[in-house]
Amino acid sequence: MHIGFCCPGVSPEPWQAEIEQLMPQARLSVWQPGAPADLDYALVWMPPQAFFDEQPQLRGVFNAAAGVDALLKLRLPPQLKIVRLEDAGMGLQMAEYVCHAVMRHFRRFDLMAQQQRQGLWKQPPEPDRASYAVGVMGMGVLGSRVVQALRAFDYTVHVWTRTPPAQLLPGVLSHVGAAGLPAFLAHSHSLVCLLPLTPQTQGLLNRATLSQLPRGAQLINVARGAHLVDQDLLALIDEGHLESATLDVFHQEPLPADHPFWSHPRVRVTPHASARTLRTDAARQIVQKMAQASAKVPWAQISGLVDRGRGY
Repeated sequence: MHIGFCCPGVSPEPWQAEIEQLMPQARLSVWQPGAPADLDYALVWMPPQAFFDEQPQLRGVFNAAAGVDALLKLRLPPQLKIVRLEDAGMGLQMAEYVCHAVMRHFRRFDLMAQQQRQGLWKQPPEPDRASYAVGVMGMGVLGSRVVQALRAFDYTVHVWTRTPPAQLLPGVLSHVGAAGLPAFLAHSHSLVCLLPLTPQTQGLLNRATLSQLPRGAQLINVARGAHLVDQDLLALIDEGHLESATLDVFHQEPLPADHPFWSHPRVRVTPHASARTLRTDAARQIVQKMAQASAKVPWAQISGLVDRGRGY
């Protein structure tokens, strides 16, 4: 089995060692322009169009991350199967990140940090857990792990999905589709975006939607920067409708030095670090999926297979 590695900016040697140890019969080659069109599968992250133009015989491509929006913007052979990464250590990291941001808002840690700078010894108002809910947009592998962690701390959780989720934990309320969005937003004191980026979700976090959140709510975006209309968020914070935002993803990354998010006192910026790919876990999962494909397991039975029509 010949596997092509096309992850610009990523060192190939550690991936090569991991994959060839797990699958000795495989040979992993770093793709270079003009290389022979003899690859069976490919491991990619942000590959150029030239890679697919020169390797039309590929049976499958395995994305080294959960999000495939950048990949689907390319011209891909219609028969090419795309498999995305699931969890692989990212779920726990994402749950930690989101719970930290939710607790910071709910327990008023931002306020206490401000009071420390002012030398004030003053307890914040007692939090009312019964009237506070977290809204999670998206119930994929990562979203489900986040919901599970939030429920462990007894937060009431509302979820919003395109189609009804297969199952829900106790204490989790479901809202579905466009008809369910207003009620979902009205209950979300912390709104967590974990949606895949598709034409339908691009720009979804805008003035019209964010203004439906309860007054004093916060936004946590750990999905894609293009979900958010930046100026709408800033306006709603400055107007006092939203209290704050925790943002890990942006339209342009790295975030430009002159972007107002950097200096806004109620916007917290992190460098796309909410859930990083853990190479060993990822390599193990990718090899398992490649082995299934090589053994002629129907593609529809391989978890993580991307539906191009849905965009994830």
